[in-house]
Amino acid sequence: MKITVETTITAPIEKVWRAYTSPEDIMLWNAASDDWHTTSATVDLRVGGIFCSRMEAKDGSTGFNFEGVYTKIIPLELIEYQFGDRMAEITFNEKPEGVKVRVTFDPENEFPVEYQQTGWQSILDNFKKHVERLDR
Repeated sequence: MKITVETTITAPIEKVWRAYTSPEDIMLWNAASDDWHTTSATVDLRVGGIFCSRMEAKDGSTGFNFEGVYTKIIPLELIEYQFGDRMAEITFNEKPEGVKVRVTFDPENEFPVEYQQTGWQSILDNFKKHVERLDR
């Protein structure tokens, strides 16, 4: 079973892609709630390239690295990556109403599926807000 979250962003696809793949942008949008933030991010956007986002609670109580390896890249269309023994796929589809971004990923076993879906959707919602602010 896979989990899917999605949103439609009112911005040019080049801007959406850049914001999703730029470490500077990732640090501004990559959090599931206001009490978390991303303190560093690296992106080597090529097949076999590694990415890492350091996510930490703002109160300093906990943190973790979200990292993996890119397995397929089609510029402005698709990013696939492996993180641990799990996979994720992000598609970018330009539509008349905006760019539809869909993230599909393998769930992990520690937290309920609903919790994971809510968290990843919240991150994607933050991404949408970030990109649409950039486009003003």
